[in-house]
Amino acid sequence: MGKIKWAILGPGNIAEEFTKALMESDSEVYAVGSRSYERAKKFADTYNIKKAYGNYEQMLRDEDIDAVYISTPHCNHYYYIMESLKNNKHVLCEKAITVNEKQLKKLVNLAVEKNLVLAEAMTIYHMPLYKKLHNIVASGQIGKLKMIEVSFGSCKEYDVKSRFFDKELAGGALLDIGTYALSFARYFLSSNPNEILTSVKKFETGVDEQAGIVLKNSMDEMAVISLTMRAKMPKVGIIAGELGYIMVEDFPRADRAVINYTDGRTDVLQIGERPKALNYEIEYMNSCITAKFDESTLNLSIDVMSMMDTIRKQWKIKYPFE
Repeated sequence: MGKIKWAILGPGNIAEEFTKALMESDSEVYAVGSRSYERAKKFADTYNIKKAYGNYEQMLRDEDIDAVYISTPHCNHYYYIMESLKNNKHVLCEKAITVNEKQLKKLVNLAVEKNLVLAEAMTIYHMPLYKKLHNIVASGQIGKLKMIEVSFGSCKEYDVKSRFFDKELAGGALLDIGTYALSFARYFLSSNPNEILTSVKKFETGVDEQAGIVLKNSMDEMAVISLTMRAKMPKVGIIAGELGYIMVEDFPRADRAVINYTDGRTDVLQIGERPKALNYEIEYMNSCITAKFDESTLNLSIDVMSMMDTIRKQWKIKYPFE
């Protein structure tokens, strides 16, 4: 096939960054859709995009579109992914890819049935550094994996009307920033946890404001996760084994890690480029579309969604539209 023709569904800030990355790839930014034609047209004019649509459904019926990038609020990801797949489009959707595992599995079944690529735009799964770190952990270079620690704090302005705290929009720390922390932990754990312990402090709107989460799998590997939406914390991930530990700062788009060994040695790894985080996602998608679909990242997304379902059940948090 020739250049893959992409459509942008939801022209927000992250979509601008993704569009710029697409323009650097061997792809065509062919269309953009918004609920407002004026907004879509402005976006199209800015980035020299051929077609602008003021209706998402109309855009998805355009037979010339090969793939769709979805960056709307995650409460409606399921609907727009479903419509994209029904219209025979490959899909890369921003995190969290859906709000629960049931939604995601329905989408996966349809994608498989129609032989389409479906993936989550989770930077951790695509940064070159993580592929190297995964090999290091799997090889036993830091010994048997024992513990993972992840922290992520984002101090959002106090606003009961903000989308970050709106239950109708699936707000809260878990789906917004927790998905990064859980994806980091799951990427290195040998298997999905079979034991999950949590504690939560809810915001006044009923969503999760901050939480502590402990995971343990059948191999006795553990992960401890700290999340907050009302305090700033460093985005740090640590993978610890019997012979040393790996520290990854600013882990969502990391290109650097430090390995500290128990004998005092230190290795510094610098792999990939942080500013190209979205370029790596595009490379992955284009490769899956033109060659063979690597389902490993989608399987990780399913595992993370399963964990989030269990966590929310413990918290007794259910979104009104579920």
